[in-house]
Amino acid sequence: MPELPEVETIKNDLITRLVGQRFTKVTLLWPKLVRQPSAEDFCHELSSQTVKSIRRRGKYLLFDLANGKKLILHLKMTGCLLLQPSSTIPELHTRAILHLDNGTNLHFLDQRKFGAVWLVDNEIEVVGFLGPEPLDHRFTIWALRKALGQHKVPIKVLLCDQTAIAGIGNMYADEALFEARIHPLKKASDLSTRETERLYRAIGHVLTEAIARCGASVNTYQLPNGEPGFAHLFFQVAHRRGERCYRCNTPIKRIPLRGRGSYFCPRCQTM
Repeated sequence: MPELPEVETIKNDLITRLVGQRFTKVTLLWPKLVRQPSAEDFCHELSSQTVKSIRRRGKYLLFDLANGKKLILHLKMTGCLLLQPSSTIPELHTRAILHLDNGTNLHFLDQRKFGAVWLVDNEIEVVGFLGPEPLDHRFTIWALRKALGQHKVPIKVLLCDQTAIAGIGNMYADEALFEARIHPLKKASDLSTRETERLYRAIGHVLTEAIARCGASVNTYQLPNGEPGFAHLFFQVAHRRGERCYRCNTPIKRIPLRGRGSYFCPRCQTM
């Protein structure tokens, strides 16, 4: 699933290409992609609207439109956005095409059909449940300590809880915990002051570095121009089960946790 760094990379790329452009038509190849309003109203209301700005909130992309409405997209597990010339034949898993007045189209591809789009008056309807942004200046170490103290779940579970911290998912939770030398099963409320400080620094560092590397292409993620990201080439533990830890040469382990796989080094990250 694209996480904060991937969605931030997409946002940054689309800002330079789409702000000021107007949607001329919507081609829905899978109407269930639209969660709100109806598919018919979505196509009608989005057509003729100009993109004023593009933002990210957690793993969501938000397009601010000229009429005040918000176009919101979530890529879920296998979604990606590609900018294509208007003459491009849609690929097999293309679920929607947003036609633009500059001769390009924004294709929403989604192999597993988990992605979603909304067109709403108030973004709070869709993203109001999200916790603080981990790269925002208001996300302080005190905010992290407060979140940790309120939860007795494993720290990996808390990091992936979008109501606690927005945007972190499986990959970057594993990477941050490795950098902070914290076992993924340790209870969030049991972290020491020193561990909390290390985790706070690790979250910021891991996410910032991944954005600089244009995100991680470990599945279907691509930049809007079709190029892959390369953050995964620098992963320390994520998706490296059985490979040697770069720090201590111990084989990386993978354990199941709440339906997800958690990667960690059993020597560097002890309970």
